[in-house]
Amino acid sequence: MEKPLQFDVIASCSTSRARTSLMKLPHYTVETPVFMPVGTKGSVKSVLPEQLENINCQIILGNTYHLGLRPGVELLKKAKGLHNFMGWKRALLTDSGGFQMVSLLHMAEINEQGVNFESPYDGTRSLLTPEKSIQIQNAIGADIIMQLDDVVPTTSKDNERMEEATYRTTRWLDRCLSAHERPNEQNIFPIVQGGLIEHLRKLSANLHLERKVNGYAIGGLSGGEAKEDFWRMVLLSTQMLPCDKPKYVMGVGFAVDLVICCALGADMFDCVFPTRTARFGCALTSSGQISLRHKKFRMDFGPIEKNCSCSTCKTYTRAYIHQIVTTEAVSCNLLSVHNLNYQMQLMKGIRESIKVNKFPEFVQQFMINMYPNKNYPQWCIDALQSVNIELK
Repeated sequence: MEKPLQFDVIASCSTSRARTSLMKLPHYTVETPVFMPVGTKGSVKSVLPEQLENINCQIILGNTYHLGLRPGVELLKKAKGLHNFMGWKRALLTDSGGFQMVSLLHMAEINEQGVNFESPYDGTRSLLTPEKSIQIQNAIGADIIMQLDDVVPTTSKDNERMEEATYRTTRWLDRCLSAHERPNEQNIFPIVQGGLIEHLRKLSANLHLERKVNGYAIGGLSGGEAKEDFWRMVLLSTQMLPCDKPKYVMGVGFAVDLVICCALGADMFDCVFPTRTARFGCALTSSGQISLRHKKFRMDFGPIEKNCSCSTCKTYTRAYIHQIVTTEAVSCNLLSVHNLNYQMQLMKGIRESIKVNKFPEFVQQFMINMYPNKNYPQWCIDALQSVNIELK
């Protein structure tokens, strides 16, 4: 029987670790590197599924913890999965609910059995076990599903707790694999943990390599740690994981981070950033983020970004969006569509440059656009030097 994930590397950068691939999933064939917008509760905030298709979004992310509470397993089963329920025809990935151990830590109790959460909706308590997480994800029907992992804040200084979480994550992986009822339709990704401790990262990766899976996630980062630590842990992880399977760095969404992580050998990324910053009136551009709340845009009748292909830039001006930003709900839609299109075009540019073996040149131009005075952050210089790209 054909695997539910086929991963074919079609081109690799001759200088760095960047590569572009085709990842064939049950619902869609995804080109990587890929950015995945986050639709936590089955909806990318303020954006319609058809708008996501129009900007060539290939895969979106949902969250098991929230979807398990609302709408719940029974409704999802009756709807024949989240694809049908939300009207999305392309690929889906679901997070296991593990991240909520950090984001909702004040509402959670963690032990070997699982995580006991207090519902943010009605205050009732529920136990999320590895088995329960997979049961919910089987009902959701996503193409890629995450194991439940024991997540410790990256900035934690408790090395003993970090070691406990690293070993527990692998024990929970085995429970997830045993509970998985749809292995021919859905792919479980293990999550490499270990915080910023090198030997624990290596241990976690090596333990996961002993299991039969179709791809890997790199977790426990993008949690407030220093960028110097962040990139080193990404590189360490991508170096240890096999080249013939996709590598997903969780929680990455800033443009500079995406470009750097692609250079370090990562394939998949997700983050709420593009839509969240849109709700605060901010737009993403090739020269950085701009706030359309600023009064300097009041008489600016140009698009958010010249030559942008999104429907917002084709139709509306900075002046118009300035007038309605943060006060009219439609502004969230207009800015979210633009920001997500920016992410999609960025990833397309990365893929196309790798295909013609011009990725280092792409990186150079991207960084000059972002930092015209060439005052590059030191962590960017160091990260790119580690994969043989020198910023001029």
